[in-house]
Amino acid sequence: MGTVKPSYIKVIATELMKRYPEVFTSNFDENKKLVSQLTNIRSKTIRNRVAGYITRKVNRSLKASKG
Repeated sequence: MGTVKPSYIKVIATELMKRYPEVFTSNFDENKKLVSQLTNIRSKTIRNRVAGYITRKVNRSLKASKG
């Protein structure tokens, strides 16, 4: 089992995905750079967690659309 993401990570990621729906990809490193550019998050840990959550959501939506 994985860990539960804090709600503030989910809120930030969801808001970014609403504002920029076509920008994020299934590549974590690209999403990490985009999160840095689109927000003022200073913490590397928070940035990576937001980018990871976005990557997971994008991958799951791609998987759902295929199957």
